[in-house]
Amino acid sequence: MKSILFIGLMVLSGLNNALAQASQETPGADLIVHNARIHTGNPAQPAASAVAVKNGRIYSVGTDAEVLGLKNANTKIIDSRGRRLIPGIIDAHTHVLNELGYNYTLRWDGVPTLRRALQMLSEQAKRTPKGQWVKVVGGWSPYQFEENRFPTMDELRKAVPNHPLIVQYAYNRGFMNQLAMDAFGVGTDKFPNLPGTELEKDAQGRYTGVVHGYTFTFIAMETMVPQLTPDEEVSSLVQIVHSLNRVGVTSIVDAGTGFRGYPKAVRTVDALARDNRLNIRMPFMDIQFGDGADFNVVDAQITAITKTAPIAPGHNLHPHLAHGHSYQGAGELLSVEVHDHENFDRPTLIIEPAKMHQLVERDISKLVQRRIPFREHITYDENITPFLDALEKLNQKMPLDGLRWSLEHAETISPANIARVKALGGGIALDTKMALHGDSFVKTHGRDKALQTPRLRHLVDSGIPLAMTTDAFRAASFNPWIGISWMVSGKSISGAEILAKDNRLTREEALRLFTRNAAWFISTESEMGMIAPGHLADFALLDRDYFAVPEAQIKSISSVLTVMDGRVVYGAQDYGSLTPVLPEILPAWSPIKHFGGYYQAR
Repeated sequence: MKSILFIGLMVLSGLNNALAQASQETPGADLIVHNARIHTGNPAQPAASAVAVKNGRIYSVGTDAEVLGLKNANTKIIDSRGRRLIPGIIDAHTHVLNELGYNYTLRWDGVPTLRRALQMLSEQAKRTPKGQWVKVVGGWSPYQFEENRFPTMDELRKAVPNHPLIVQYAYNRGFMNQLAMDAFGVGTDKFPNLPGTELEKDAQGRYTGVVHGYTFTFIAMETMVPQLTPDEEVSSLVQIVHSLNRVGVTSIVDAGTGFRGYPKAVRTVDALARDNRLNIRMPFMDIQFGDGADFNVVDAQITAITKTAPIAPGHNLHPHLAHGHSYQGAGELLSVEVHDHENFDRPTLIIEPAKMHQLVERDISKLVQRRIPFREHITYDENITPFLDALEKLNQKMPLDGLRWSLEHAETISPANIARVKALGGGIALDTKMALHGDSFVKTHGRDKALQTPRLRHLVDSGIPLAMTTDAFRAASFNPWIGISWMVSGKSISGAEILAKDNRLTREEALRLFTRNAAWFISTESEMGMIAPGHLADFALLDRDYFAVPEAQIKSISSVLTVMDGRVVYGAQDYGSLTPVLPEILPAWSPIKHFGGYYQAR
């Protein structure tokens, strides 16, 4: 009798639980987007016209009739009006946390003429308060301008006469007016005269204001200008994400936690994440910087994640968003000594092979032993070879055995080394710098080499895990469509042919490197990069049809509706009313407040 009563109670309890769950979980979609030309990225269902979203995930893809049948009284219905819809862009290597000074910076990304760029400087100088600088820090190229040249120092001095001015081109050169030179201490021990730094002088031996250098020179200079308040940094992060959403980006990998390292760098992200206001997925790699000859980057990374603030690969710090701010491993910089930069104005920077061997034997071995994924920045094939020599030896003693690792950039990697990376289970995260700076590469390395840099066709056909990334916001622009245009058309931002015809990609292949393929680099292949049931609801509705517009228009594509985690994070044109209301931009004089993060003709 007791057993019968017990069974009856269990059945009753199960029914009550089912009824309670049913009352909480209303049948039907949260969001339906229909009347679209959907490129799903799913080979089993390459095209559709409607998509339904529930609880932040896609749960139906099909015809309008099929998907609209899933609506209920509370479903948000969005008519695409026949526009092209694609999976959300995944930028698997960028530097958002480096740019927490974003709101202090005038962006020249996309500005079509040098004349307009100089006007923007002049306008900004008039509203910048005393004590602050006027800055342009990366993301642009002289080859984007109709004038096809750099600004002169006279033009810059005239545009900004009464504030310190720094205009930085990638990590290659900077232009300073006299007030900036005085503040930096040019000509004194105060200036960060790091290896490779050259200060131009005129015929009379006077400093012109132009500095040539490598990455670390410009990073050091950035620490010497006025810094943002914590609230301004949070505002900067909001605006960075908004700029990314505008071009259809829904996920990024922050390749190095800014210049602060984990856990300091994540505090600004947490200010948005704890209230679920982070409108992008932001997995991160960790770089640690320190002083002293004995400082070891990898040892500092291991200390940070095991002792300072324990965290394991894959651990998500975002309390609400899947892959919102998850730790992905170490890199892209594992040793300052072997950093070969990416300055196409200068010849290939060759690293001593013994230093590459030491990096692997002394440092990467510690990561492999602890099963910590890693990425290493290597631009040139001459440096990739000794790195792989050492990694192959390490793999014999301490098998990688599926541990995720990748080369970052690898612009000039050879077919032989592509095969070696693949055999070791690694991936390659390329970048779009050749689209902006390929004209410089031609001057330095020759047109024949440029036409095969990188070896896109061979890389895609090899089947190696492969992504295209921007490496923004200083080395290149954050706009992925500039790079997609280059991969398809073979032309740089200047319009010059920079990729051989047999080294270009189809539009579908180029997009895949920024969507489905990119998911490999954050171990999310089963739930990101496609518009398919079960995948995270990240997608973008474009202002023009990527698959139909002339090649010359590809670089100008933007989103009119960006959805991340099943919610609208950006809207424009017909969908402007759907965009979330963002906080007031700080400070009031911010260039971003007046010009935005990417040029738009007024």
